[in-house]
Amino acid sequence: MLTVEQVMASHKANVETLMGLTSKAFEGVEKIVELNLSASRAVMAETAEHAKAVLSVKDAQELMALQSGLLQPLAEKTAAYSRHLYDIASGSTAEFAKSVEGQAADAQKSFMGLVDNAAKNAPAGSETAVAVMKSAVAAASNALESVQKAVKQATDVAEANFNAVAATAVNATKPVSKKR
Repeated sequence: MLTVEQVMASHKANVETLMGLTSKAFEGVEKIVELNLSASRAVMAETAEHAKAVLSVKDAQELMALQSGLLQPLAEKTAAYSRHLYDIASGSTAEFAKSVEGQAADAQKSFMGLVDNAAKNAPAGSETAVAVMKSAVAAASNALESVQKAVKQATDVAEANFNAVAATAVNATKPVSKKR
């Protein structure tokens, strides 16, 4: 049986975990707000510079050269912004995943402790039921580990695909800006 102290300790640990995750979530939001403010300032400054450059253009050919010269830097900045945003999101997700994995491991240890305690205090002849329960817990643990590995692999594939798409987008603008 769980004691009052064990229940209170469990609740306290859960509240601390929740507060920690909430803090991490706010940190992620703060980073995104900072990124957006920084990007907005940069865009405003670049727009002002571009407007000045457009006003000083003397002919259509110079205007076309000016416009095509913006494509690659714009693609690179967009890719950098997307990468930074992705890094913030994946960092926050990693913190949540680490916490969930820790909580799952702790819960599993506690449950196995309860099963072992129940096994010690079980009446004679219930060894089979205890063995079945332990086997079920082990199977659930293996299933959880498999899911965690699959999620990790899927995350790695998604990151690789993101990097490939970003690189392709940046590289796609290079020939366009060189042709004009």
